[in-house]
Amino acid sequence: MASHQPATYNDTVVRQFAIAAVVWGVVGMTVGVFIASQLAWPELNFGIPWLSYGRLRPLHTNAVIFAFGGCALFATSYHVVQRTCQTRLFAGPVAAFTFWGWQLVILLTAITLPMGFTTGKEYAEMEWPIDILITVVWLAYALVFFGTVGTRKIRHIYVANWFFGAFIIAVALLHVVNSAEIPVTLTKSYSVYAGVQDAMVQWWYGHNAVGFFLTAGFLGMMYYYIPKQAGMPVYSYRLSIVHFWALIFTYMWAGPHHLHYTALPDWTQTVGMVFSLILLAPSWGGMINGIMTLSGAWYKLRDDAILKFLIVALSFYGMSTFEGPMMAIKTVNALSHYTDWTVGHVHSGALGWVGMISIGSLYYLIPRMFGRTTMYSVPAISLHFWAATIGIVLYIAAMWIAGVMQGLMWRAVNPDGTLVYTFVESVKATYPFYVIRVAGGLLYLGGMILMLWNTVMTVMVGRAVDGTITQPAHA
Repeated sequence: MASHQPATYNDTVVRQFAIAAVVWGVVGMTVGVFIASQLAWPELNFGIPWLSYGRLRPLHTNAVIFAFGGCALFATSYHVVQRTCQTRLFAGPVAAFTFWGWQLVILLTAITLPMGFTTGKEYAEMEWPIDILITVVWLAYALVFFGTVGTRKIRHIYVANWFFGAFIIAVALLHVVNSAEIPVTLTKSYSVYAGVQDAMVQWWYGHNAVGFFLTAGFLGMMYYYIPKQAGMPVYSYRLSIVHFWALIFTYMWAGPHHLHYTALPDWTQTVGMVFSLILLAPSWGGMINGIMTLSGAWYKLRDDAILKFLIVALSFYGMSTFEGPMMAIKTVNALSHYTDWTVGHVHSGALGWVGMISIGSLYYLIPRMFGRTTMYSVPAISLHFWAATIGIVLYIAAMWIAGVMQGLMWRAVNPDGTLVYTFVESVKATYPFYVIRVAGGLLYLGGMILMLWNTVMTVMVGRAVDGTITQPAHA
């Protein structure tokens, strides 16, 4: 080719996914606040079936995990893999297909779940035609990502790509195995597994959706965007590799801790508990590695709101990955199981770790995709940080207190063996904490709406530019 124009990265698909992540974040969290309000004020169901809690709750979880989280993962992985491999995305048209295919998945899910078309499997409620579309889009994603790694211009594969790659492979395996089903009609199918085997496969999938989709992928973000924003190298590259292999091996076996005190064989429950406890070590290794990257640069936290998002995300990651193994211990689980403590734990991970690391990464990424170094409003980022942080603390503190209270009330017995409290009394006692949760959720959602405004303004004052591939290679 005779042209002397510098080669550029394919950032069009990065821009699309980044903006979609912000939009879907607002949508998914709006549904979350609405269903949290329904638990406090049930009349908000309005007697309309497709607005009932049972139908909107899976819509909320899928929207925040796969629409918001998924788009953030696509955007950042496509951005990171090009920069760290010093090459343009492999198979550009296929990358474009992953964007439109993933949006179609989200749209179909948003239509079918409120209509009541569901497999009833946690984080895998979509019926079989959508499952097939997910598989096709995911294989296209794998082709683009690994094709880019395979055509890299530098020998080294940066650690963020190890985490992104593992997340892509593991999610493909988990999705295909757990979604094996026998179609009956276009909107109804039955799992090929039955009874306790179905539960075991589901929670092997369910916990690894947390472990790979919601942990490994976002650790890929952490290993790129924290060093970039801090202007410091990763604290320990050796630790990052040990962290990677220990996490990838251990996470796969932790799923049975979701099934303590069920029909699952006792030894299987114990295996899940033991691996959950072992999991504490690699999780904290990763957290320490991320936080210690700021060694010598802690002063930057005073003024840098993006860095605050990224570092506080790691703090929540550390807290959640301590709490998870603790709740997997059978004696602790006897108190926490089926209570709102579990809801608090999930959201300390989801809002605190996944949400904050995504938001921080997107605040770094979005302006650079539009020819700017900062967002339209830097003070708005700081305001978003405090709204999100206070919102999370209100949310999870309310759920922790409610959960422990529920567990204690449910197992309180009189000397004659009768229950001290009726179930309704525990529901009544929980009410104020549900109201506090709504307040926390509103704060977090308010921050996301502020982010959407900031993103729109940044796009309007900037212009779409593709990054230039620099030589010699420099990540």
